[in-house]
Amino acid sequence: MNRVAGWFQERLPISLNQLQDVTNEPVPNHLKHWWFAIGGTPAYLFVIQIFTGILLALYYKPSPETAFESVRYITEEASFGWYVRSLHKWSATFMVAAVILHQMRVFFTGAYRKPREINWLVGMCLLMCTLLLGFTGYSLVFEQLSYWAATVGANIAASVPVVGDPMRNLLLGGEAYNNRTLSRFFILHAAVLPVLMVMLIGIHIAIIRIQGVTEYEFKEDAGKEKKFFNFFPDHIMSELIIGLVLMIVLTVLATVSPANMGHKADPLITPDVIKPEWFFYPAFRWLKLFSVTFAVLSTGFIVFVMFAWPFIDRWLREKTRFSEVSVWVGVAAVFALIGLTLWEAIATH
Repeated sequence: MNRVAGWFQERLPISLNQLQDVTNEPVPNHLKHWWFAIGGTPAYLFVIQIFTGILLALYYKPSPETAFESVRYITEEASFGWYVRSLHKWSATFMVAAVILHQMRVFFTGAYRKPREINWLVGMCLLMCTLLLGFTGYSLVFEQLSYWAATVGANIAASVPVVGDPMRNLLLGGEAYNNRTLSRFFILHAAVLPVLMVMLIGIHIAIIRIQGVTEYEFKEDAGKEKKFFNFFPDHIMSELIIGLVLMIVLTVLATVSPANMGHKADPLITPDVIKPEWFFYPAFRWLKLFSVTFAVLSTGFIVFVMFAWPFIDRWLREKTRFSEVSVWVGVAAVFALIGLTLWEAIATH
């Protein structure tokens, strides 16, 4: 072992102490609260998505003639295929929820303010990519609901002024769902979006390393000396505990409520009820409340406001001289999202 270690040390003259000095920066004490340590959870779930996605891709065949049957084979015949697919599905659901919760935590703690505006923009891009991963993955099963949800989504995209038709044609490979659509969804879901996510996560972490973690002071700690703890092993242990708990929860959910098979997509039969995945419920209900053009344009405006919020927040605080104006805006937005989600969830049509 000493010879092997010596061989590597001669060619890579990096000592463990040097490596620890580079990576083991002090972490603010508030990260001991789980709510502040949730940022690593989406990354952990993303790793599960990649691992299970590779296993699923070994059997999946992205064409209208073979997609449904290949998913059925994975679910009912392949060894532990039901578990891998269920784990993939539940980790995707948890990942969307974790990204949304993390973005909410950043919002309500003001961690997007100067000088962290760029990282907020990167986080918003990660949120959009996560939602697109959910949309494209849901559509790959080629069930009735996933087929018609993809069709409705493409038609909604087509209603965007100027760029709508090109967006729909790029997504579907034509003006309507056709033999090229599933392969495009598969490439987006399994290649383009994951690579983009890896790049964005790398940029996100690099910016955090450069700027450091935002420091918070709780009321009970006011006036006291600021405390820090080591990134390794203390913070890593916290993240590992969260990861292990998540793995147990995901395994239980995959076993108790596994992914099942619906009816195969039939372009000639429109389901009585078409619903997307839960994370699109607010947008879907919004579309039902107004005309398509207004709903699409207003949704685009809301997304723009979300991206530009660090700059809007600074302008609002300067004009109103009320430092907590963003909190009240955020509370109103959260109640609106919850209300629209519940409304769509309980609605039959």
